[in-house]
Amino acid sequence: MAKKPESMSKSEAASIALRKALFETAVLVHLNSAYTLARYLTRRGDVAEDLVQEALLRAYRSFDESRSSNVRAWLLKIVRNCFLTWKMRDCGEYAQRDFGETGTPFGPGGSEAQEDETPESILIRREEDCTMRSLIEGLPHPFREVLVLRDIEDMSYREIADITGVPMGTVMSRLARARKLFAADWKGLPMKETL
Repeated sequence: MAKKPESMSKSEAASIALRKALFETAVLVHLNSAYTLARYLTRRGDVAEDLVQEALLRAYRSFDESRSSNVRAWLLKIVRNCFLTWKMRDCGEYAQRDFGETGTPFGPGGSEAQEDETPESILIRREEDCTMRSLIEGLPHPFREVLVLRDIEDMSYREIADITGVPMGTVMSRLARARKLFAADWKGLPMKETL
């Protein structure tokens, strides 16, 4: 049971404030990466937000004793574990895909228009982003996971191996297969007629 603020000493309050500041500095900077991974794993924005919240709570609880030197990989491993727990427990509730929801574009600031872009080029880019997101979400989980971690989150093979708990050779094999599946799906898309 947590102490009430009135019953805490100044040193206890300072310790809690320091812990909170360290957590915010070390962990919260990776919030976008956590959401991106959760969004691709769950294929649902609302569930991804819940998973990230749960992961941050778990990270905060074990911040002092469990974290590794690579905080980003540690946080993404917690997100992945939250996803696996959710998948085993609640997958039946969320089996239906929400096609009405649009995701966020891939990169930071992806929705921002550049000065030299035309409305047509913005529309084309958004359509390509949606198509790529849909193709990635269509990949089987093990392939989707490594593809997102490597090509979107730019993590090393070793970091991905640590997060997923598989050997580095398996990570490389899954990534190669994921890229091959993605490329085949991309090439299989019907070409749109241009004016």
